[in-house]
Amino acid sequence: MSKQDELNAVLSKLRKEAPDVQGSILATPDGLALAFDIAESEAPRVAAMAATALGLGKRIIQGTQNGELQELVVRGSTGYLTLYAVGTIGVLAISTAAATNIGLVHLVARQLVGEIQGILS
Repeated sequence: MSKQDELNAVLSKLRKEAPDVQGSILATPDGLALAFDIAESEAPRVAAMAATALGLGKRIIQGTQNGELQELVVRGSTGYLTLYAVGTIGVLAISTAAATNIGLVHLVARQLVGEIQGILS
């Protein structure tokens, strides 16, 4: 199985284990989409924004002396976009509805970050 297939399998697993997930994308720190479970036309734009937001979050955390960024949650009126740092090698962005059990999404995503690190290492 190729790395691409493995990454796609991780995003499929996310959707199965956290059914409220509306879409997800895995991107490099510089905004290149590696794998995605969103519309293909949206992937480059979402990957770039996720990488930018993660970079800003890292600077904020470091500037406030709160260690290393783990995750960033952005809550809108109709849902969440949650970004998870995949070490220094990527960002996992997950979109969910407002009524989502965000705790379940965190639980599943945190486990999958470790799997993604293993694939990309």
